[in-house]
Amino acid sequence: MKIRYILPVALAFTSFANAVKLHHVIVRKGTDGLDMVPLTISNAGKEGLSCNADFAHWYSAGIATVEAGKSARVELWFDAKTGTFTILNDKRENLPVERLWCGLSGRAYATRVQITLEPTDAAKGARAVSCGVEQDTLVCR
Repeated sequence: MKIRYILPVALAFTSFANAVKLHHVIVRKGTDGLDMVPLTISNAGKEGLSCNADFAHWYSAGIATVEAGKSARVELWFDAKTGTFTILNDKRENLPVERLWCGLSGRAYATRVQITLEPTDAAKGARAVSCGVEQDTLVCR
């Protein structure tokens, strides 16, 4: 019964500010040491596509919208030293790509399919995929 009173008082005097230590992070900018690997996404289906990149488990962004019968080009950059693909933001900061995926517009997350990236894509100098609906499922090859 005493713990019920002591614990809240102890927590009240604990400094939660020390619970998280922030570190300065240097963000790589520009394309020095990186190889461009353009990604072309073609929409062979009858519905629009919404394509996205996950940059961290908590951050993602749209990278392309592709109407039916059209294609979009996304500039990817590859760091051969780390094996990392990146996309540059508007400040030319490198955003390491964890995952790329496309889905049908308006329900992209529910219909999403992952687009794989391999170091061999960088060796070829480009990556191209064509997406379309097969047996009620979006497929990108």
